[in-house]
Amino acid sequence: MAQLRQDYDKFVAEDTEILVLGPEGPDKFAQYWEKENLPFTGLPDPKHTVLKTYGQEIKLFKFGRMPAQLIVDKTGIVRFVHYGNSMSDIPDNDELLTLVTRIEAGDVNQSAA
Repeated sequence: MAQLRQDYDKFVAEDTEILVLGPEGPDKFAQYWEKENLPFTGLPDPKHTVLKTYGQEIKLFKFGRMPAQLIVDKTGIVRFVHYGNSMSDIPDNDELLTLVTRIEAGDVNQSAA
């Protein structure tokens, strides 16, 4: 999430909202959000309802949920999905911003990395 915070202004400039889902309960999630002073929206999902809907995996040997990034267009259609194998397997902000620009231009239908 620190990565997203670094370039948050760039995402805002692209008329893009960031929503982070987490497996914690509301109180723990709110404490983390406040402590880290994150500028984007966070949504606790302790029952993993949304996370399961989008296919985010749990790998017990890696102690939890694997990262997943989705870009959803303004009509609610998922245009990009990336399921990571580890916390180091996350697309960088420049790649995500390029995809946002391409989606806005109608240049990307749907892709998975």
